[in-house]
Amino acid sequence: MSHKFSPALRSADLSDFIAPSQNCIVSLKGLKPKTEKAENEYMIKPIGKSPPPEVVKVSLKDCLACSGCITSAETVMLEKQSLEEFISHINSEEAVIVSVSPQSRASLAAYFDLSPAQVFRKLTAFFKSLGVRAVYDTSCSRDISLVESCYEFISRYKKHHSAGDGENVSKLPMISSACPGWICYAEKTLGSFILPYICSVKSPQQVMGTVIKHHISKKLGYTPDKIFHVTVMPCYDKKLEAARDDFVFSVDHGEENDADDDGSAMKIPEVDIVLTSGEVLDLIQSKSIDFKALVDVPLDRLLTNVDDKGLFYGVSGGSGGYAETIFRYAAKNLFNRDIEGPLQFRIIRNSDFQEVVLEVDGKVVLKFALCYGFRNLRNVVQKISKGKSEYDFLEIMACPSGCLNGGGQIKPVAGQSANNLIQQLGNVYMQDVLIASPFDNAIVKNIYAEWLGQPGSEKSRMYMHTQYHPIVKSIASELHNW
Repeated sequence: MSHKFSPALRSADLSDFIAPSQNCIVSLKGLKPKTEKAENEYMIKPIGKSPPPEVVKVSLKDCLACSGCITSAETVMLEKQSLEEFISHINSEEAVIVSVSPQSRASLAAYFDLSPAQVFRKLTAFFKSLGVRAVYDTSCSRDISLVESCYEFISRYKKHHSAGDGENVSKLPMISSACPGWICYAEKTLGSFILPYICSVKSPQQVMGTVIKHHISKKLGYTPDKIFHVTVMPCYDKKLEAARDDFVFSVDHGEENDADDDGSAMKIPEVDIVLTSGEVLDLIQSKSIDFKALVDVPLDRLLTNVDDKGLFYGVSGGSGGYAETIFRYAAKNLFNRDIEGPLQFRIIRNSDFQEVVLEVDGKVVLKFALCYGFRNLRNVVQKISKGKSEYDFLEIMACPSGCLNGGGQIKPVAGQSANNLIQQLGNVYMQDVLIASPFDNAIVKNIYAEWLGQPGSEKSRMYMHTQYHPIVKSIASELHNW
């Protein structure tokens, strides 16, 4: 299963597994007594023909906070991120809400030979037949993430070019934060030097969780603890992102059932479960239904980018469109340049590393790049560490070809190559989707008007932004990974 995670998450010490002679360093530190059962608990079984009699048990959050292993797939069972857990909550008293990413929508569309719009309507029918309360589209939350990212970039750019030399200079290039594999690699391997460069805006997955649990829940008549939020993503790394302590909040209604056993406030995750595109396909096939024959049903438009004519809308770019959207916004707001038509990205080293520039009076004033895959990622990080980066913004994704090629996507069918599938997904992704600016999104405007105020406001920063933490390697970890 380790191959399902992104290359960045599997790199260096992050891909180490616990050999038969090793123990989990969490257990060595005495943080997990044998009798304790942690929330979101997983079992790590040593690899080998003769496993030891006991199994080390740690939670997913322990793994994220640890400087040891994420481990290979045979050793980590994400029990709380499974189809079984999803089904069990459908049959509970909670309102289950599913948010589907456009990349997963494209993956299912390619597999079933349908348009993304047809897939989303049939997927809505399928989930609701199981008992799901609502099905939304994360293109909507992506637009919020893009708006906040645009504001953050403008602020950074102005501070960077107006301040003198010193520690208070705003860091450029600003690096996108939507890829959890990249974030985990940055925190665990690169450390504190790189973190100030990373955009503080949450990913579309976590923005959607925040909006649903803090705002939309009230519209639907539920308290946050009565909503079980599930996302469908192209990437296994998203399961790790959802488990971060940064994306858990406390609620205390003053009622007995709203407190933990120790009397403290309830801890509620923004996203309860992440399912991959492939896992959703497994679920569909397990029900032995003809997915293509499902009747289309009306969409839940409260948080779905669909217009009155039933057409989807959003930005282009299979990995979120961060570079393109921020580039256009910066060109207009910093240099009063309206850019019409597609951006002219130029391939530099390979198709996974492309750049685009804006020239004013013969001088390059903006330089952005797409950087996909671990090989390209390491090169740009090395230049940043030496102070030699020439870019203002980097859209970094851990997977080669970006999010459409995430480890959780449906695999090629018999006789189809991986490259052909990626090309097919690229063609399907924007099929029947109108290109629209996130700043023109009526749903986004309403969320700001009703709840957040203005982009970049104090309330927006409270709910739509996060922070990153360097993980210091322990001596025990170094010895066990030696």
